[in-house]
Amino acid sequence: MQFLQEYGLLFLYLLPIAVVLLWRSWARARTSARQQTLLEENRKAGLLEPASLHPDIDKEICIGCGSCAAACPEGDVLGLINNRAELINPSHCIGHGACAAACPVKAITLVFGTEKRGVDIPTVDKNFETNVPGLFIAGELGGMGLIRNAVEQGRQALEAIRKKDGIGSGTDLDVVIVGSGPAGFAATLAAHQYKLRYRTVEQESLGGTVSHYPRGKIVMTQPVLLPLVGTVKLRETSKEALLEFWVSTAKSTGITINFQERMESVTRTESGFVVKTTRGEYRTRMVLLSIGRRGTPRKLDVPGEELSKVVYRLVDPAQYRGQRVLVVGGGDSAMEAACSIADELDTHVALSYRSDSFSRAKEKNRLRVEQAAKSGKLQILLKSSVKEIHPHDVVLEHDGKKIELPNDAIIVSAGGILPTGLLKEMGVEVNTKFGTS
Repeated sequence: MQFLQEYGLLFLYLLPIAVVLLWRSWARARTSARQQTLLEENRKAGLLEPASLHPDIDKEICIGCGSCAAACPEGDVLGLINNRAELINPSHCIGHGACAAACPVKAITLVFGTEKRGVDIPTVDKNFETNVPGLFIAGELGGMGLIRNAVEQGRQALEAIRKKDGIGSGTDLDVVIVGSGPAGFAATLAAHQYKLRYRTVEQESLGGTVSHYPRGKIVMTQPVLLPLVGTVKLRETSKEALLEFWVSTAKSTGITINFQERMESVTRTESGFVVKTTRGEYRTRMVLLSIGRRGTPRKLDVPGEELSKVVYRLVDPAQYRGQRVLVVGGGDSAMEAACSIADELDTHVALSYRSDSFSRAKEKNRLRVEQAAKSGKLQILLKSSVKEIHPHDVVLEHDGKKIELPNDAIIVSAGGILPTGLLKEMGVEVNTKFGTS
């Protein structure tokens, strides 16, 4: 009798544990099935190519704890399938590296490119100097999109530059910094701190690629060391808050950045470089390139394109509410922009593309555009091109005929002029990475 009582008590103790274990097993299996479905959907939609830096998971080492998925702030980029971590939504990965830091068994390595698609990465040394003496690269162009690391690269590059022979002597500038993203911003602060003769040029606005993130996007940041400022403890702040901090820092420190000035070429001389921009030329001993990987937006080259209503990236669809918008382009970014704006209340959206089909876009986006057109939310203008842009309308040639559309805003999503060719013209060695670090 006592034997039965003891085992009965043991059973009562073990039953809740068994229930919890069974529930956890069921929940994990359900999550695995859901993430397997998502992976298959992304595979069919052609969304399995990461943009740049991304995690490579060693399945032999992975213990399936899920720490990597929990650490990722983007949501559903990583998941567990059959008790192993899997990259299920690669196109949403921004390469911040939180997954690798969270893995307790070091099963994740951050890599560039894939076996199918290579990524061009310029060769730099430990000080971020290229094979061209005096020419440095830091930040996104070098493959580092993570804000904290880009800031650190910009700071370290300037530390190396200020120690170079000839800095502070002669009549040339000490350094020209191209770009004011995280790396360029930190480098500019450092150049100002050390009283170098510098010039920072930026083709758009402060923040670089960060300024083009969607409105309200949470930017994963960790404490960073900013020259002239010190350690800044920002954690998971929005794009707007981060840019506001950068703007206030620029004002309080007195740094100088030439906005709306695009670098066109960098030419070597006996004493350094000549940097040609849209405003003139600068003779300098050193050059730091901290530009984005997307390159310069491809323009239409038509009358009226200089109007302020013409932009080259969609930041916030809501800002076009109640407006008549023309989106130009036939790729995924153009189709996504057109559909996002068409979903806003009281908008009138037209999508113009020079070809007779959207063959370059993913099936998912093509279907979305077709549905928007059928519902009357979107006007599709295939075989069309913009000829003139006026303050309140736009003239197109559509299927051999000229048409005029009332218009408040134009978004040109015609791709960009990638900087790889520019680097090679400068003599910089560029390696193509196929899933390697």
